[in-house]
Amino acid sequence: MAANWTPTSWREHEGRQMPTYRDPAALEAAENELQNYPPLVFAGEARNLTTDLAQVVEGKGFLLQGGDCAESFAEFHPNNIRDTFRVILQMAVVLTYASKLPVVKVGRMAGQFAKPRSADFEEVGGVSLPSYRGDIINDIAFEEKGREPDPQRMVRAYSQAAATLNLLRAFSNGGYANLHQVHAWTHDFMGRSPWAKKYSEMADRIGEALSFMEACGINPETVPQIKATTFYTSHEALLLPYEQALTRQDSLTGDWYDTSAHMLWIGDRTRFEGSAHIEYLRGIGNPIGMKCGPTLEPDELLRILDTLNPSRTAGRMTLITRYGHDKIEAGLPKLVRAVKAEGHPVVWSCDPMHGNVIKAASGYKTRPFERILAEVRGFFAVHRAEGTFAGGIHAEMTGQNVTECTGGAIAITDEGLSDRYHTHCDPRLNAAQSLELAFLLAEMLNQEMADRGKREAA
Repeated sequence: MAANWTPTSWREHEGRQMPTYRDPAALEAAENELQNYPPLVFAGEARNLTTDLAQVVEGKGFLLQGGDCAESFAEFHPNNIRDTFRVILQMAVVLTYASKLPVVKVGRMAGQFAKPRSADFEEVGGVSLPSYRGDIINDIAFEEKGREPDPQRMVRAYSQAAATLNLLRAFSNGGYANLHQVHAWTHDFMGRSPWAKKYSEMADRIGEALSFMEACGINPETVPQIKATTFYTSHEALLLPYEQALTRQDSLTGDWYDTSAHMLWIGDRTRFEGSAHIEYLRGIGNPIGMKCGPTLEPDELLRILDTLNPSRTAGRMTLITRYGHDKIEAGLPKLVRAVKAEGHPVVWSCDPMHGNVIKAASGYKTRPFERILAEVRGFFAVHRAEGTFAGGIHAEMTGQNVTECTGGAIAITDEGLSDRYHTHCDPRLNAAQSLELAFLLAEMLNQEMADRGKREAA
């Protein structure tokens, strides 16, 4: 257990990116209500994820983390959950088939409701209101009443997260994730993508292999991994009153865990030394992610790693880099060298989304696919040069047929962004673009594994 830590000790530190609730009694009532609710995930599951991520640290696995930019109350629907889940399954199959490595699947789902903002207020037509900070805090509609932070939204977010998790567990273990269903995961609207055809060809080869294995007596009944998968959840631990209310002490170990998700991460705006978010996260047993951008210097990173993972437990820390396509190869190497020299066991994961936002001529905020891909290439190039393992991808994506990021094989244009631009916050890759990214990632990962084999043989 962390020294001098309690689930409330974060309150003595500086907390940024959190709302001010006008009614402290209403906030306390919501927190007390949540404290009496069952955990959403269990400590043993979080420990299993740490074990799986420790394999990624060793270069024996790959982390695939993806899902919504910000989950919303309005778009809560089982079809949306299913469609994102099956795109993640598709991406995982592509990566596993290419690299021959197990893929650790972590969704930005069942809790990704809060979003950091660059300003506390926004102005429209001379009217200034509090910024939208995600449905767990306030409403996206630009209206005075809806923009007032409401603590009861935390209770609604918990209920939606519980329902989402229930469905994800059913999909993961109820037959939907069976490898024999590999063809059925393809969305109908992806027909015009050339990558859908490539996926279908790969699925044919997997089907042939499964038929051969079944003839040898290897089937879903004898090998349960064929008919089920392990799927974890994650979100940014931004709204600390919510996280504290779901913090529980494990009856087996006595350690504290945040039971709102298997994995929590700390964002670029809240990872400063002395922050309330770092204070909270240092005391929980869950695997922790941390966004690393251009403003992070090596000495600061090492101090934070010593705070969050003093025992240097492999699988505890995932460093999620977010630089931008034109900055990653210049900025990332110094962090990689410092962490490597200090001997901290970390998973290095690439977030190619947040540093590549532009405003299109049409007025929409977008992320050009070619810039996303360029940052991924730069990420792999840095790790290849430094002799470290490029171990993961962190993407904002959806299974819906949206038009929010330009480019890709389906060639979404600036003019086409308005067709199906549905995000509540930042632009997401759609299903076709996500699959395309997976195939391009697979090529890089396959090359990385080949290069490693040559080094080991030399």
